[in-house]
Amino acid sequence: MRVNEDDTTRSDATLDPQDWQAFRARAHAMVERAVDQMEAALEGRVWTPVPEDLMAALQADLPVDGAGPNTTDAAISELMPYGVGNTHPRFFGWVHGAGTPGGLIADIAAAAMNANTGGRDHAAIHVERQIIRWVRDLFSFPENASGLVVSGTSMATIVALKVARDVALDFRSRKAGVAGGQLVGYASAEAHACNARAFDMLGLGTDALRRVPCDADLKMDVAALESMIEADRAAGDTPFVVIGTAGTVNAGSIDPLADLAALCAKQALWFHVDGAFGGAGILSDHLKPKLEGIERADSIAFDFHKWLQVNYDAGFVLVRDGAFHRRAFSDLPEYLSGVDRGLAAASPWPVEFGPELSRGFRALKVWAHLKEIGPQRLGAVVTRNCQQVEYLASCIDAHESLERMASIETSICCFRYVRQNMSEDDLDALNQEIVIRLQEAGIAAPSWTRIGGRLAIRVNITNHRTRMSDIDVLIDAIVRTAPEAASAINV
Repeated sequence: MRVNEDDTTRSDATLDPQDWQAFRARAHAMVERAVDQMEAALEGRVWTPVPEDLMAALQADLPVDGAGPNTTDAAISELMPYGVGNTHPRFFGWVHGAGTPGGLIADIAAAAMNANTGGRDHAAIHVERQIIRWVRDLFSFPENASGLVVSGTSMATIVALKVARDVALDFRSRKAGVAGGQLVGYASAEAHACNARAFDMLGLGTDALRRVPCDADLKMDVAALESMIEADRAAGDTPFVVIGTAGTVNAGSIDPLADLAALCAKQALWFHVDGAFGGAGILSDHLKPKLEGIERADSIAFDFHKWLQVNYDAGFVLVRDGAFHRRAFSDLPEYLSGVDRGLAAASPWPVEFGPELSRGFRALKVWAHLKEIGPQRLGAVVTRNCQQVEYLASCIDAHESLERMASIETSICCFRYVRQNMSEDDLDALNQEIVIRLQEAGIAAPSWTRIGGRLAIRVNITNHRTRMSDIDVLIDAIVRTAPEAASAINV
């Protein structure tokens, strides 16, 4: 039976707008709101709690017939003031990048293309390959190195350690699993939790990740590491990987990467570097010398969305031996097999280097960001943030009521407010209350951690908007807040 009506013109048969001009005006209005949001990033509160009425609205049932564009756009706009606060120059608590307005442009284009970048021959595949070449060159890796844009360092770590695991087991693990031999690896006691999580998800178990003691500067103790490797081998276990950290969680310390690279070469172990934020120091004349040895890694995991300021989310895994990397993941079914011509060309595809076939065009915002700004300016941001942290440390050292608790190496400074005749428990409670009050007041958003068992105010600066004056605001606010915080908790 012939159908006269073109079904795609019916309003209930397509999700496209019936009035493209009206949609264009709608899109322009949202872009204006987004740009207003980013233009105002230097002003106002750092963090604002979500209001109770908005929280209540977010508990509502799904509208069966849809709420329509006007109601939906108004709801989106209502959410925008209540982010985590990392676009603000005094967001100091966690290692988040601040993003850039240029990221809006790339995300709009990526959404319009709506590309699945798991495979096939289209522009997104070649954009990602160019990023791989750029990153390979930045870290002085060989031409046969491979890489993948992923969601963040947690996923990058899983990818890298799967390659390391499969190489250690001669790739038998891809079919037979990991039973029948205890693989063990090593990371410092200060290393990020994503490493243990990767061991869990790869079937190795978190107990197989040995925690290596650190020295006074919170860096991995290489002599202790070597002793642990020998002890594990003597016990019948099989060491396979050492994870060095370029920028530890608590204090931003950089493990002795050159020494670890040498030890791994001698012991025939895979050398992985967690460079989640510190890896960006490769662009900075200030930090690059401290990363000596990273170029000898077998794999590196890092984030573009931290110190390199790409809008969330964007991480990367770099693997020295691209053949090993592909062998650890490639297993294409017949319907995905490639050819030399047509849409199914451009082999090998990204799906052959990681777990995801369905992948958005995350690489576009990375590519556009690097292309627009360039490594020199990004490196200058890294250097300036390091200088700001050093200025913060100098202010702390000069203040009678502030005490620094760890050395400075990258972008993190740990310290505390002190008062005479207070117990350690009371000092911990006081400093935690100071941090919470600064967050709730919207003045600044530091966090806390523990150094040597004592609670410390933790300030990280990985923000291109932060100014020296923001450091002064923070110090003044801590000193001003401390007495009322002490009174509130009766210490």
